Amino acid sequence: MRIESDIKLGFKDVLFRPKRSTLRSRSQVDLNRTFRFRHSGREWSGIPVIAANMDTVGTFEMAKALASHGMLTAVHKHYTEQEWGTFLSGCDEGIFDRIMVSSGTSDNDFIKLSTLLQNHPQLYFICIDVANGYSEHFVSFVSRVREAFPDKVIIAGNVVTGEMVEELLLSGADVVKVGIGPGSVCTTRMKTGVGYPQLSAIIECADAAHGLGGQIIGDGGCSCAGDVAKGFGGGADFMMLGGMLAGHDESGGTIIEEKGESFKLFYGMSSATAMDKHAGGVANYRASEGKTVKVPYRGPVDVTVQDVLGGVRSTCTYVGAAQLKELTKRTTFIRVQEQENRIFTE
Repeated sequence: MRIESDIKLGFKDVLFRPKRSTLRSRSQVDLNRTFRFRHSGREWSGIPVIAANMDTVGTFEMAKALASHGMLTAVHKHYTEQEWGTFLSGCDEGIFDRIMVSSGTSDNDFIKLSTLLQNHPQLYFICIDVANGYSEHFVSFVSRVREAFPDKVIIAGNVVTGEMVEELLLSGADVVKVGIGPGSVCTTRMKTGVGYPQLSAIIECADAAHGLGGQIIGDGGCSCAGDVAKGFGGGADFMMLGGMLAGHDESGGTIIEEKGESFKLFYGMSSATAMDKHAGGVANYRASEGKTVKVPYRGPVDVTVQDVLGGVRSTCTYVGAAQLKELTKRTTFIRVQEQENRIFTE
């Protein structure tokens, strides 16, 4: 046993230090990024904010809505081949730059992924997603997918440490997804005692990835637009949102009426709700590591998108970054013990 005593930070532990700026308006800030991916050699441009691959967030409807803003959606893995075919037949070619195909790591997952990519070769983002990205099996699966699909962009996760980011990049991943336990409906830290404060995870993993020409996605832990900006300031190339995009028309699920108020269910993909729905229940060798909550119904997602992107633009003006790619270079974080005055917060 050993103890690391250096300080690790979450989003709530810091604020940006403002700096002089030549920008006159938030409208001058460019949030688009262009990346060339390490293994596939493909180039992508857009706003690097991604809807999480949860079935109450990463839906086909969400993909259409976010694509209109130049953003991405990691489509959840529980759609059938027929549902994919129906969706893609109704979209224009630009949708392929805005959607990721999600996959687990079983042999059946590989067969399903291979069939989908064979039938729809224009799909080129693959998101290999597991809760624990530290297993040898996971690394082997990433290598297997890279060998089978050398021209696809492979996202792999989740991990929280630099050495594992490096291993996944060297094994065939283009982008590594970072985050264990920070999600709003994740209970991994309570059930297992495992995790890593998300901002420090992003800072350390970004440093490792960029040294090898890779990218990272900050996945989880954001509760407001300022947290998204902090992730980018810490070096994340992409930020992935779950709870912030739940509860909308495009988020999937039915609206629940209670005492005159409207809600939608939102749950973690390791929750009992998700496993009852997709796996026939919680296996007898494991525990549920997610919770189910009722999120107030929020209407169309466009309003939330405007809030998030507007907040990040405003961050950039406060620190003098004319482009999103400049934000991390213009970032100085100050440690704080309070974020806001909450006297009028219920």
